[in-house]
Amino acid sequence: MIEQFLIGTYTKKDSKGAYMASLDTSKGELTDVQLAIPSQKPAYLQVGPNQRVYAVKQDGDQAGVAVYSLANGQAETLSTFMEKGPAPAYVGLDEARHLLYSANYHTANVEVFKVAADGSLTRTDVVTHQGETGPEPEQEAPHVHYADLTPDQRLIVCDLGMDLVVVYDVSDEGKLTAVSRFKFEPGFGTRHLIFHPNGQYVYVLGELSSKLAVLKYNAADASFEHLQTIKTIPADWTAHNGAAAIRMSKDGKFIYTSNRGENTIAGFAVQPDFTVKHIQSISTEGDFPRDFNLSGDESYLLASNQNTDNLTLYRRDAATGKLALLQKDVACPEPVCVQRFN
Repeated sequence: MIEQFLIGTYTKKDSKGAYMASLDTSKGELTDVQLAIPSQKPAYLQVGPNQRVYAVKQDGDQAGVAVYSLANGQAETLSTFMEKGPAPAYVGLDEARHLLYSANYHTANVEVFKVAADGSLTRTDVVTHQGETGPEPEQEAPHVHYADLTPDQRLIVCDLGMDLVVVYDVSDEGKLTAVSRFKFEPGFGTRHLIFHPNGQYVYVLGELSSKLAVLKYNAADASFEHLQTIKTIPADWTAHNGAAAIRMSKDGKFIYTSNRGENTIAGFAVQPDFTVKHIQSISTEGDFPRDFNLSGDESYLLASNQNTDNLTLYRRDAATGKLALLQKDVACPEPVCVQRFN
């Protein structure tokens, strides 16, 4: 069986847009990396129903979000929403309410867009984070890095500059109302998160601290209780590191994070009390692994190395959660986002 991954990239050097990589799951081999969506800086993207792709986009001094269709094998631009300024860092998709969310690191804006049946976008709300920031040099201002859904269909936002997660109620019309916030230790650098399949626990990745925090989520009032914080790198690591991506197996038993600096995927086993235990750190065989993802049946994990322009493939043991290197040095220019396409 051939499974496809869509790879978002920067376009500072040789990349021409978003690329498609094919995984032969019977052979355990990654092949045929081809340009799929010609675009400038599709650094984060989401794949929706009907082979539609929702992506960050930049065009000169204009930036924003775009909607594409790959239904006919070739990219068709359905719509864009562009304004003067820096590009967002993340896009989140709300299929039930036909909404798209963007998180802008540079402007600290959370933006909401209504997606029409033809893919056209109408902005429905903008919230700008303001307030006290953390002690690290990268925390000179609020920096919104993630905006996506909770299991109970609220919007949860990571702010790296403010060491925060903020939860918003979302109306059907795409309006946001803040309902709760949780502040981490100073310098945590909240970047991305993932919920356990049971919807009651959330695992939050701190970029600046290279730490993983475990919180219990109370859906009644969107409040959080802190259970654990653990490093994603060895205690004696002294060189620079920035934690980047976080994924979880569908059975809720294993969590994986990427480390840019140590250049590893760190694996954690979820314990009976939903805290985590480190089980493995394995080299990404490249430099600056910004993102990675699991295959459909989770037998494989595909990592992307931004600075060395390569993809790395591992086999995953479902029982132990551990990864084993299968393939490295698969050429792909400036890869920074990995999403399953089929």
